[in-house]
Amino acid sequence: MNKDQVQGRWDEFTARIKKQWGELTDDEVRQAEGNVEKLMARVQQKYGDSRETIAAKFNEIMESFEDEDNE
Repeated sequence: MNKDQVQGRWDEFTARIKKQWGELTDDEVRQAEGNVEKLMARVQQKYGDSRETIAAKFNEIMESFEDEDNE
């Protein structure tokens, strides 16, 4: 996952993260302050998913952006 890509589409990215992990609040996402690592840690803390599972889903979301951009 390219962190620069995430930063450029942070709002859209976090909307998809909140859809995936529905119990995340807007405040929890804001506390990540645009930092992917902090957001991953918040998801891990709240859901107990492994870091690898979360990273794979984050990557999947980023790939969906690339697919949309190429259409």
